[in-house]
Amino acid sequence: MTAPPELKKVHPLGKSPLVSIQAEGAAKPIVLAESGFIIEYLIDHFGPSLAPQRWQEGKENEVQGERDEWLRCRHLMHYGEGTLMPYLVTALLFRIVRDKSPFFIRPIANAIKANVESTFLNPSLDTNFAFLESQVKSAPDGGGYLCGSKLTGADILMSFPLGAAKARSGFTKEKYPALWNYVNRLEERDGFKKAAQKIVDVEGSYDPSL
Repeated sequence: MTAPPELKKVHPLGKSPLVSIQAEGAAKPIVLAESGFIIEYLIDHFGPSLAPQRWQEGKENEVQGERDEWLRCRHLMHYGEGTLMPYLVTALLFRIVRDKSPFFIRPIANAIKANVESTFLNPSLDTNFAFLESQVKSAPDGGGYLCGSKLTGADILMSFPLGAAKARSGFTKEKYPALWNYVNRLEERDGFKKAAQKIVDVEGSYDPSL
């Protein structure tokens, strides 16, 4: 649940993920924290094809001159951690509290968990999954991904929380078929499989479920 304490030597928050980059000739590296910022920086410098074109023709640098694909991408790159993940982590914490509770108070923990899920977590997650289902269905340029027909940084960032939520927290193929198929497409990409294998090589296994 927590990052190793050694990370505080790299960044004062001591949390992951962190990316350290040192350009040729630079005196020291820069350390990037927060997934959205990391992906934005990497795309800016190393993967510009993962960012949709920003401006509509003839509206460069104008307010509301941005293309829908770009606005979607920027929003969803922050939405995953800022909105969706807190609900998923809260659901995980309540499961841990229930499972780790002493036997004699487990019924109380179960009752609290059930009440929080029914009154807050499940309705909130259903709202978010319905929103993402609509984003997949209404993606520009024929769709396929969240921001159009091409993979973007938003898809990369959303792959983890949606993979973690699969078959949990009310996210099922029956309720959200377009979103479910979208996640499957992400997980079938060679890049995703290679990244998952890297985790297996280091950790011994890969299980994104929460």
